[in-house]
Amino acid sequence: MERRQLGQSDLYVPVITFGAWAIGGWKWGGSDDAKAIRAIQRGVELGVDCIDTAAIYGMGHSESVVGKAVEGRRDKVIIATKCGLRWDREEGEFAMASQMNDGTPVNIYKNLRPDSIRYECEQSLRRLNVDHIDLYQCHWPDSTTPVEDSMAALKALQDEGKIRAIGVSNFPPELMQEAMKSVTLASNQPRYSYLERDIENDVLPFCRDHNIGVLAYGPMGHGLLTGKVTMDREFRDDEYRTSHPWFQPENRRRVLDMLEQIKPIAERRGATLAQLALAWVIAQPGVTTALAGARDERQIEENAGAAEIQLSAEEIQQIRSLAEGLGAPE
Repeated sequence: MERRQLGQSDLYVPVITFGAWAIGGWKWGGSDDAKAIRAIQRGVELGVDCIDTAAIYGMGHSESVVGKAVEGRRDKVIIATKCGLRWDREEGEFAMASQMNDGTPVNIYKNLRPDSIRYECEQSLRRLNVDHIDLYQCHWPDSTTPVEDSMAALKALQDEGKIRAIGVSNFPPELMQEAMKSVTLASNQPRYSYLERDIENDVLPFCRDHNIGVLAYGPMGHGLLTGKVTMDREFRDDEYRTSHPWFQPENRRRVLDMLEQIKPIAERRGATLAQLALAWVIAQPGVTTALAGARDERQIEENAGAAEIQLSAEEIQQIRSLAEGLGAPE
């Protein structure tokens, strides 16, 4: 498994990272903890030893599952998690109305206040059952808190040895610039796939220019680019994909038609469509690693295999052209 340095940090991560959103259950229709634990452990065996989670994924559930999976393996894994989305404290910037895994309604707030960051870090350490977090990231910007205040809190945690590297997620260039005045920013985590390429306009160039690592999430279009989400697939009302524009029937049909045109490339490479989507993302200049979710061992084995696929410049451009031809979702 190829490894790349994450920005200017001392972390070297595999090009495929285990994305642990789905195993938290929240917005993904539930999960099977036993299968998730085996998937994480199998991933570590295959070199997918960086695991990215967040407190909000299942309101702590994903972190707890990750903690169980890495027990006895702490020296073999890189753990990345996130703070800044609170479901247990109505303070900060309102983000959304949602519900717990058991269906209990809950309001979620973006909260990057220093006392909240410290509290969340302690809770994450407890759930993960570790004494430090390798990469600690602000999940979303919080407009009610100055960036320098948030970074000061993270720097204090870093100085205390509770976190090794500081990252952000979903931050635009101007906020990254602000953060860099206070800390060495290891990474940003934006959404990126050949369906959603907005970061190519600003975020990706900024990260390249300032040696900031990029952990790309949603590289498989949240499952749509695998070709397995067919027209008859239905989602629960509380699932993330229910309201996603590309998953609406008319747009899904267009994507599936595009994938038919991409299939010959996958066949030539002996790859699945999912592997091709991952290989395309990690081939883009500035991308450090792609976050790929997996619910079972078969899926993580498929994801790990994407690291071995070396697309040609012509194939990369061909895929890009087909994706650009879709335009925006209707």
